[in-house]
Amino acid sequence: MNEKSTLLTGTSVTVREAVAQIQHEIWASWMRWVFTISPENTDGTVTISANNVTRWKRQTGTAYDDLTEGERDSDREQADKVMKVLHTKEVT
Repeated sequence: MNEKSTLLTGTSVTVREAVAQIQHEIWASWMRWVFTISPENTDGTVTISANNVTRWKRQTGTAYDDLTEGERDSDREQADKVMKVLHTKEVT
């Protein structure tokens, strides 16, 4: 456990772990999708298409407010997953 972890107690640890779990699930889902659209090479590496590289580089260099509505919708879908976890872990 790192120094920051030792500062968290009770509910904070539970919420942190729940958010970490959903973040991992979001990442894992993304990677599974990337692997389905990227051809696997004989050496085990994958090739990402030039179109995807261009699009993802643009997106990573773009502020959220400057993304297209469709791109923001995609981010909102991911945010909804985190919000659901936070809502279920709230202390009442």
